[in-house]
Amino acid sequence: MRPGFACLSLIVAAVVPALAALHPAAAADAIKIGLIVPMTGGQASTGKQLANAVQLYVKQHGDTVAGRKIEVILRDDAANPDTTKRLAQELIVNDKVGIVAGFGITPTALAVAPLATQARIPEIVMLAGTSIITEKSPYIVRTSFTLAQSSTIIGDWAVKNGIRKVATLTTDYAPGNDALEFFRQHLTAGGGEIVDSVKVPLANPDFAPFLQRIRDAKPDALFVFVPGGQGGNFMKQFAERGLDKAGIRVIGPGDVMDDDLMPGMPDAALGAITAHMYSAVHPSDMNKAFVRDYKAAFGSRPGFVAVGGYDGMHLIYEALKKTGGNSDGDALVAAMKGMAWESPRGPISIDPETRDIIQNIYIRKVEKVDGELYNVELQTFEAVKDPAKTGK
Repeated sequence: MRPGFACLSLIVAAVVPALAALHPAAAADAIKIGLIVPMTGGQASTGKQLANAVQLYVKQHGDTVAGRKIEVILRDDAANPDTTKRLAQELIVNDKVGIVAGFGITPTALAVAPLATQARIPEIVMLAGTSIITEKSPYIVRTSFTLAQSSTIIGDWAVKNGIRKVATLTTDYAPGNDALEFFRQHLTAGGGEIVDSVKVPLANPDFAPFLQRIRDAKPDALFVFVPGGQGGNFMKQFAERGLDKAGIRVIGPGDVMDDDLMPGMPDAALGAITAHMYSAVHPSDMNKAFVRDYKAAFGSRPGFVAVGGYDGMHLIYEALKKTGGNSDGDALVAAMKGMAWESPRGPISIDPETRDIIQNIYIRKVEKVDGELYNVELQTFEAVKDPAKTGK
């Protein structure tokens, strides 16, 4: 076990050995959840958010559901899909997990899809946001978002608010391609144009040379998609290259403005407009309590990544309640379809046809609240389905 795992204490329902010896049947009857997230490497901040949120949910709601003990087994895949696949195989075959969950990026979620199908166990995608993911196994259910949900809305918003010339900077993998394509469709349909488009590598990107090229193009705004965990570095280089002083606005889906990283961002982030499904200052009583409890437990504010993990655990718990503790994969997925509840992000539900999330998408503007940068919600689009699946 890596040192970071020990401090998280995330095998949250491990049976005490002495008790296991006294009650072997109860130990065997535990429902094991394999949580596979990137705790090291470039996506480590997202993995830690997911792990924290899972830990918080279990702490708040207990480690027994419908008479079944819950055991969460954390594994670090460092966002490497080959590692993810190997870990998932070990968890399914050796540890006998009944559910796999987490998945910080799309390639890792896709790597496990055939294993979930073969083992007939739920795969709960708590972060990865490419639209096609839920189509790759009938056992995949998503509690995060799709890039199409946000990118279509920010594309429409841009042209309605006088933004016509846009440069784009997107990470060169499936979610970045989704974000770019859906944004482009809606921007150009409204009369806008893309004046330059660059793609950056997923691993260890250096944004500086691309940002200089974009500054030279003199767009009204820069549409940005980088995965959660990279927004802080992007905004630092954005400021260093003086794009804010050149009057170039940042717009995009919300990944670039992850609440978890915003305390370390420069003031160049002020005024950035993004569309996303969560803000740490979402003004609901449930969210205020969630932020308070998360901060108390981990010393930082939660972001959209944490909410995806928190709701993923809620989905699992409520499905087990519906099945009366039956952990059969088909029964659990059937129980998850159509489920609706109030989340810290607002009302959400699972589309019974696609097993994807339906949720509000908010237009947010970066402002200072009590001296810190936050995504302040300006406008709400209610009950948004994945446009890639609806054709809208």
